Amino acid sequence: MSAKKPLEGIKVIELGQLIAGPFAGKMFAEFGAEVIKIEAPEGGDPLRQWRKLHDGTSLWWYAQARNKKSVTVNLRLDEGQEIVRKLARDADIVIENFRPGTMEKWGLGYERLAAENPGLIMLRLSGFGQTGPYRDQAGFGAIGESMGGLRYITGHPDRPPVRPNLSIGDSLASLHGVIGAMMALHHRNMNGGRVSGKGQVVDVALYEAVFAMLESTLPEFDMYGVVRERSGSNLSGIVPSNTYLSKDGQHVLIAANGDSIFKRLCAAMGREDLGGDATLADNAGRAKRAEELDAAIGGWAAEHSAAALLGMLDEAQVPNGKIYSIADIARDPQYLAREMIRQFTLEDGTPLKLPGIVPKLSATPGDVNWIGPELGAHTEEVLRAHGYDAAAIAELRQKKVI
Repeated sequence: MSAKKPLEGIKVIELGQLIAGPFAGKMFAEFGAEVIKIEAPEGGDPLRQWRKLHDGTSLWWYAQARNKKSVTVNLRLDEGQEIVRKLARDADIVIENFRPGTMEKWGLGYERLAAENPGLIMLRLSGFGQTGPYRDQAGFGAIGESMGGLRYITGHPDRPPVRPNLSIGDSLASLHGVIGAMMALHHRNMNGGRVSGKGQVVDVALYEAVFAMLESTLPEFDMYGVVRERSGSNLSGIVPSNTYLSKDGQHVLIAANGDSIFKRLCAAMGREDLGGDATLADNAGRAKRAEELDAAIGGWAAEHSAAALLGMLDEAQVPNGKIYSIADIARDPQYLAREMIRQFTLEDGTPLKLPGIVPKLSATPGDVNWIGPELGAHTEEVLRAHGYDAAAIAELRQKKVI
């Protein structure tokens, strides 16, 4: 008998599309919540068509929408909006990532839904949040990364800022949203539960989720006027922590910024002169000589293959790692041992690898029950469960409401 999942019994209505809202919905679904994903009848979530496709469906979709129930509803029609209100009457969480004001325009704002379900929690993800002078502007992950400060400090000092080749701003907002929704859910359940407890709105702005990752940059600027700049592959003020090129052209990260770790690295390099130098005994001293140390470590790394380099660093207990491509990840024994590379089969028999589950719970782990569903695969099932009979469903289809 499989372990019960931690969110079994929790009902989530996902009204978002693309990345921020659906990523949050994915996490709830992986850990047992019933996630009902509302999609437009014509085409569904645009993510279904993003990046590489197989038989017309995005490979990304199979991961992003796993364990979700796909229900098609035209939210621009009154009858479609009424369907969502009916689904939300016994829901725990509603997720939406439309521009602020859109849900209210459709009659699906928090006040309207909470009037019939006071315990409802609404997770609202947007570029700039539900308040403030920028609330009505369109915002994507790239904008959040820029305004949140991440782009400015990413790249090389003599070149324009660069972006990670991922929508990291959306994902960071999703993670903050899931944490916020779970805190709100806990608060409600500790103060009356679903029946008499009060829900609330969880308001996540993409730029704020990125800004929350900026460590000490704000107090350093406030007190000393220091603006952290781009530093290439270095970590500003933390030495040594950089990427070095091996003899066979592989990029290897060496993080020896702890005092005792630095001494072990120096011993492995045969540079006891550096390891015994009192001026390099702490990070403050090493930071003053960062270029000198990088040159010494880089010269040593260039004399060895990546495999030999990693072996010596492991033996010296110096944190290290090759910079992995997805090809490296897909065959790595650590990934495989922890089931982070999962094998699935598409309906036409095509095998497909997808990422495993994070985080790993020892007693109530998450799992993948099914991968991203076909558009509207669960419409009839969900509507029947909410009081619609066959004739009503047929009429809704005829009117193109679903």
